[in-house]
Amino acid sequence: MFIAGMYDVIVVGAGHAGCEAALAAARLGVRTLLITLNLDNIALMPCNPAVGGPGKSHLVREIDALGGQMGLIADKTAIQMRMLNTGKGPAVYSLRAQSDKKQYQAVMTHVLETQSGLDVKQLMVTELIIENGVVKGICTELGEAFMSRAVILATGTYLKGRVIIGETTCAAGPIVQRSAEALSDSLRKAGISLLRFKTGTPARVDGRSLRREKMTLQDGDKEGHAFSFLSKRENRNKVCCWLTYTNENTHDIIRRNLERAPMCNGTITGIGPRYCPSIESKILRFADKKRHQLFVEPEGLYTTEMYVQGMSTSLPMDVQKEFLQTIPGLEEVEIMRPGYAIEYDCLDPLQLLPTLEVKHVANLYSAGQANGTSGYEEAAAQGLMAGINAALRLQGKEPFVLTRAEAYIGVLIDDLVTKGTEEPYRMMTSRSEYRLILRQDNADLRLTEKGRRIGLVSDERYEAFCQKKADIEAMIAELEGTMATPTAETNTKLEAAGSAPLRTGIKVADLLRRQEMTYAVLRGIFPGLSVRSEDVAEEVEIMIKYDGYINRQKEQVEKLNRLERKLFPADIDYMKIETVSMEGRQKLAHIRPRSLGQASRISGVSPADITALLIFMEQYEREKKGNVSM
Repeated sequence: MFIAGMYDVIVVGAGHAGCEAALAAARLGVRTLLITLNLDNIALMPCNPAVGGPGKSHLVREIDALGGQMGLIADKTAIQMRMLNTGKGPAVYSLRAQSDKKQYQAVMTHVLETQSGLDVKQLMVTELIIENGVVKGICTELGEAFMSRAVILATGTYLKGRVIIGETTCAAGPIVQRSAEALSDSLRKAGISLLRFKTGTPARVDGRSLRREKMTLQDGDKEGHAFSFLSKRENRNKVCCWLTYTNENTHDIIRRNLERAPMCNGTITGIGPRYCPSIESKILRFADKKRHQLFVEPEGLYTTEMYVQGMSTSLPMDVQKEFLQTIPGLEEVEIMRPGYAIEYDCLDPLQLLPTLEVKHVANLYSAGQANGTSGYEEAAAQGLMAGINAALRLQGKEPFVLTRAEAYIGVLIDDLVTKGTEEPYRMMTSRSEYRLILRQDNADLRLTEKGRRIGLVSDERYEAFCQKKADIEAMIAELEGTMATPTAETNTKLEAAGSAPLRTGIKVADLLRRQEMTYAVLRGIFPGLSVRSEDVAEEVEIMIKYDGYINRQKEQVEKLNRLERKLFPADIDYMKIETVSMEGRQKLAHIRPRSLGQASRISGVSPADITALLIFMEQYEREKKGNVSM
């Protein structure tokens, strides 16, 4: 073993978590090494070639608002964009993009390779170097040692990965890449508890073999969209997706072959994702359903491969071919890559602090699917936060933790480190108590100032943010200061727009509160109103229309914050607080919550326990003040 290099931070894994972690750390001024099993697979999309969707688009916007990279690259490599849930309220609007997966990889690789303070290397990590409970670096299979002051694990689904297709099993990571076999043993040796999870993908099919006339066209939105607050809203549609369905014939074939399904015959022992089940699971769980929806999605501009979303499977190849050919449009389908399941090791996230640092191994962080999540967006969000916190710790600065009321990132991490997970975790808007405040449209207003204080938000981004904020304030002032009077001309225009005529004078802002009214319509009625950008107009419309609901939710947040601000001492011994139930003490001692607010969300900690903890904290603070005054 020889010392091959010395760094401040080493990031193990170059998936979506690892990329964001490495960029964040390097941009905050610490010398960083990013390690990957294969330089050709940086930012790989081994599952669907897409970014965003319900709950996930919120994460992408938040990553972008803090100075992360995913949103910018998603915009640059998008080949179709659609805004989902537009028939519902703005809290659940969700942008989704089809990506050119190879181009996404290429652009991210270029960003990483040109980032100052960041090295990228192809290595197989076999062991962590840990001394006296502090991580000191990593060892590789080639006998190299790279020393560092902090390590971030972003290993994805590669830890003891096992790919399963029917009766065929092999040790491998996604798309049958090398798996990391020895690192799991090193983690266990360090006292880190591991879970065994599984996920899977559908077959990739040859687009030339599809009969598109038998499927329903799913085109992108004609109006422009963007994930990044720095990107222009423009039409990025270059391809079409297609909608089709399974049927009773499909289901019959699957039922007849369930004994050959690894998930049913005991071959697979890992726990799979509830919200992205295999087609075998769907047939068993929803036996009464006559059909299941499938989306056939292009993988990129320069390939004929297409992804059959909704058809994840690990059945043998002959069965995959047989059931696919029962689906309208796929009667003559040619499979380019088979569907498969993959089992892998991941960390129990209850071992992590809200900073994503491992509790009992100092300076060791973990992010992404290695923490029991699923999805590129969840991974990237964790990677960003781990990279930020590793850098801040090395610089002797306060950690950066987002609360549930500040960001979906806060919801994600709080759920993981407080509640843990018994299956691959997926972000959804329903997981947030404060959806109306945590919208995708206002992520920059919520987080860009925080990213600037950390040092991750560039001058360009901050100037654009300040301009947008000023424009919003000016627009609100204009709408609140402009009166609409019940003239014949105004009422005629209102009626033509499907809105009730005026009987008395009112503020134009009050007109905008009407459900059917938009700023574009208002400008047609009152041409003297200023021309505003789409982003600004959208933001102001939501702020004005929903101000009552937003204010009520802010009041709820303030109640939460009172508990979140009550931080426990680092050395607190929960087992000695006899006024707390034994179950509560055991749960508190295991999870070691950061605040009273976090403690209140632990399963097994009762309201009576929280009251007892509140009294304990008040006594502790009085004693602390008394000691200081002495």
